[in-house]
Amino acid sequence: MLAYVIRRLAYGVLVVFGVLFFLFVLFFWVATPDDIARRALGEKAPPEAIEQWKVNHGYDRPLWPWESFEDNMLFSHYRSMLTLDFGRSDADDVPIMEKIVKGAGPSLALTVPLFAMGLVVSVMLSLIVAVFRETYVDRMGVVLCVFGMSVSILLYIVGAQFLIAKLLRWFPISGFDSSPEVVVRFLALPIMVGLMSSIGSNVRFYRTVFLEEVHRDFVRTARAKGCGEARIMVRHVLRNAMIPILTQIVIAIPFLFTGSLVLESFFGIPGLGALTVEAIQGNDFATLRTMVFVGSVLFVVAQVLTDLSYSLVDPRVRLE
Repeated sequence: MLAYVIRRLAYGVLVVFGVLFFLFVLFFWVATPDDIARRALGEKAPPEAIEQWKVNHGYDRPLWPWESFEDNMLFSHYRSMLTLDFGRSDADDVPIMEKIVKGAGPSLALTVPLFAMGLVVSVMLSLIVAVFRETYVDRMGVVLCVFGMSVSILLYIVGAQFLIAKLLRWFPISGFDSSPEVVVRFLALPIMVGLMSSIGSNVRFYRTVFLEEVHRDFVRTARAKGCGEARIMVRHVLRNAMIPILTQIVIAIPFLFTGSLVLESFFGIPGLGALTVEAIQGNDFATLRTMVFVGSVLFVVAQVLTDLSYSLVDPRVRLE
């Protein structure tokens, strides 16, 4: 198993290197160091101020190693990320680590309950639909799931903000306050929207997984022995469907830390997802590369943990 883990981590290092390279190429394909400086200083900044800003932030050097092997931006880009020297934001010169620490709390406050509630509700509804398979309940559930998947999350957001926040005034339209007395009011609406937009695809996925297990021999044997349908679904079907469920869970964990780009932006939550969107809009390369690096590292680690969890859930799985 140790050799397997080392091999997967080595693949993961190559993946992170590739992600950093493509980010560097794509970013400087659409933006130049002058664009970054003008966005930070303003369009009317004098040329002398722009040149000085580029010198201060290291954007005065050549981009590629073949232009200057000893001192170029590509090698500096890798060196900064691999030594965890994230530096300061190009937009406001604030230390990026300070921004990450500040944004992690609001992001986790949104994504953790959204993920936990979505998982529980989706699995329960999928079990119910699977119990009533090939009946009107099953068909109606599939139709509602497809309908829910067909609606854009933007429509959920606009509709919820208009109906629930503006007309009914149950929750604020947007904003965030970390005070324990009011934080739930600010998170309730984005969590509700996140659940509504994701529950259709989740129920469809888990329903397919459960239906594959329902027709297996051990389920027929349990039913022949007189087990009730509820016990069969929970103790036999759910237990043997844990591998795909675990895959969904572990892969989703990194995105809990990086936040929700859409929900945080539309509901004014100052988390890491909103930080990433602001970095894209503001040509803030230093912040954007840090968020991409953190996300790719967490994804690689989650992939390895997923493989390890397979052997714990199913003893037949051997990691070689």
